[in-house]
Amino acid sequence: MKHEAIYNLYPTVKHIIEDNDGNFVAKDENDNEVSIDMSAVETKAVELQQEAEEKEAKRKEDKLSAYRKMSMTDDEIKAIDPTLLA
Repeated sequence: MKHEAIYNLYPTVKHIIEDNDGNFVAKDENDNEVSIDMSAVETKAVELQQEAEEKEAKRKEDKLSAYRKMSMTDDEIKAIDPTLLA
């Protein structure tokens, strides 16, 4: 998510290099280093993770609702997708 956060916060960044220690170097299209605020990146990464989790939860809710509208039992739903009723 940190890479996504960097690209989201710094639109001029074209590629990111991460070393073994978890340090990031962001580069623009001319291979110049772009200064990034890792605190802002961390905050944005958490935000993006929460959005992704909410989107996945909504997708599961919609899928479960569709199965229930077809009058499927919980056992039938579990047979198709066990993650929906976990």
